[in-house]
Amino acid sequence: MKKALTLDTIKRYYSLKSHKIYSLPIVILMPHSRCNCRCVMCDIWKGNNDVKQINEADVEKLLASLKKFNTKSVVMSGGEALMHPNFFKLCEILKGNNISITILSTGILLQKYAEEIISMTNEVIVSLDGSKEVHDKIRNIPKAYEKLKTGVQAIKSLKKNYRVTGRCVIQRSNFFDFPNIIQASKEIGLDQISFLTADISTDAFNRPELWGEAKIEEISLSLEELKQFKEVIEKLIQSHSQDFSSGYIAESPDKIRRFYFYYGAFHGLNDFPQVRCNAPWVSTVIEADGSVRPCFFHKKIGSIYENSLSDIINSEESISFRQNLDMDTDAICRKCVCSLNLSPLTSL
Repeated sequence: MKKALTLDTIKRYYSLKSHKIYSLPIVILMPHSRCNCRCVMCDIWKGNNDVKQINEADVEKLLASLKKFNTKSVVMSGGEALMHPNFFKLCEILKGNNISITILSTGILLQKYAEEIISMTNEVIVSLDGSKEVHDKIRNIPKAYEKLKTGVQAIKSLKKNYRVTGRCVIQRSNFFDFPNIIQASKEIGLDQISFLTADISTDAFNRPELWGEAKIEEISLSLEELKQFKEVIEKLIQSHSQDFSSGYIAESPDKIRRFYFYYGAFHGLNDFPQVRCNAPWVSTVIEADGSVRPCFFHKKIGSIYENSLSDIINSEESISFRQNLDMDTDAICRKCVCSLNLSPLTSL
């Protein structure tokens, strides 16, 4: 039996076809610029002395656009969103308007705010970088793994079916630990684990300048490590076949194999894996300073302190950007590590 088309579904189809946004299912909001980890593959923490944050009045002002676009979900990203002094006030405003809330978190503050998280949000996605020693080394703070584990268990002890999943960036410091990451996610009590490669080619995540060769080599894989990585991936696919088939590992085996080709492309071994993404048509990113981007990686298209979100999203510049975006040739899209391809029929 075919699924009946709703008005919102039709609007989502028309947004994809016309390049003018009529429905925006997802908004990624960075309410706070600081972070409580010092990860090797991210520079957000380097801006901790220059705090920027979205306040309640800003979120109230956003509501008109969110209602106009029938936004279903706000993803609280960062930095660490839970460091915002009035974070749950922001959640209260959104939740009161029937918008679901997902938190992307380091996990460090989950135990402290477990009750508020359960009552005011719908899901948490934590960062997990490896087994205990590997995770702590990458996060660059003491007892990061134990704090993450304690936080997840605090939430689960209060509400067993509250969804907490994990996301892991596979890079030079942890590719060898791949199987142990899955074991660690189960030990912590996560409902699912997903993986992506490291962004090493854009100015996203608080990089005022592109990384130099030395920093790229610190995160990317060498030719010798790539050979080992290929073996790690194939062994993982065999040893964790049940985790793939059950969906505990969010990606398919073929998508995990793409990680090898992603890092191999930087050495000229192959082309970058083809990207299929419609993020600029179904979502937007609002940073802690009010900047609006079509996704994490493309350039700023406006500021919520200068124009309404709806005016920014459907400005001539934004419509032209979407209309002319060719992901097969665009330098940023070709190297994307975090694509989103949301069907108009997907329910949120």
